[in-house]
Amino acid sequence: MKILLKLTVALIPMLLVSQMAYSQKQIDKQSRKVLDKMISVTGSYDKLRALNDVEFHYVYDNFDAGRDVSHEKLIFDGEATWARYTEHQRNVLPGKEGIAEQSLVNGQPQLTLNGKYVTDAKALGATTFLREVNPYWFTMIYKLEDKSTIYKHMGTESIDGTEYDKISLTYDNAMTGKAADDEYILYFNKDTHMLDQFYFSLPAMGVNDPVIKMTLEYEKIDGIYVPMVRKSYAPNPETGEYSLNGEYTFKQVKFNNGFKPADFVLKG
Repeated sequence: MKILLKLTVALIPMLLVSQMAYSQKQIDKQSRKVLDKMISVTGSYDKLRALNDVEFHYVYDNFDAGRDVSHEKLIFDGEATWARYTEHQRNVLPGKEGIAEQSLVNGQPQLTLNGKYVTDAKALGATTFLREVNPYWFTMIYKLEDKSTIYKHMGTESIDGTEYDKISLTYDNAMTGKAADDEYILYFNKDTHMLDQFYFSLPAMGVNDPVIKMTLEYEKIDGIYVPMVRKSYAPNPETGEYSLNGEYTFKQVKFNNGFKPADFVLKG
């Protein structure tokens, strides 16, 4: 369990689900009602996609473990993505000085440092991961459903006077093809119908139960609910008490910029 104290949310190999249709066989009626209520507030992925693209400033802060600061761009159709890092202490070429840029276009990762290509396989693998996971965090509540998802309503729970619907989210391993899939317990606010927090597992790092906690704070921008502040918490291996181990902030969000995939191709 000591690994939990060192968790870095950017290293979470979350399944990056698409906006594909869900299977009725994999969601119970009560969960369907909860998800439909959320969508009635947020709108569907089509509402997000209609804005074409987005750019934002991203501060990824793991406190004493280091932080990354980036300017990010994402095109929703095809999910081409780009970022420029002015600080990269944690997940992007840590220990290297200068400006790092990443892009992922048509599944092809690129990485430069101070305008020169970086071709190291491990660094490019990390580039692919970050270019997928950072946009996922931005769009998460619009991408909760996929044909591989399995939902089960777990009843309700009161936390600090707020009532929540608890829903288990797992994946059909035969469809994902992964050795082990992550598991989530989602908490939907019964008053606002929003996803306020969730717990998740991380089997790739030996965390087989959904014990890592994430909270979300939203802001509505151009009709889209953006999780502007996320906070991660890990349990103490001896006491089980949770402590804050990271804060991740989106700023300066702007939709519909007219980006094209070619704009994201790096010139080294």
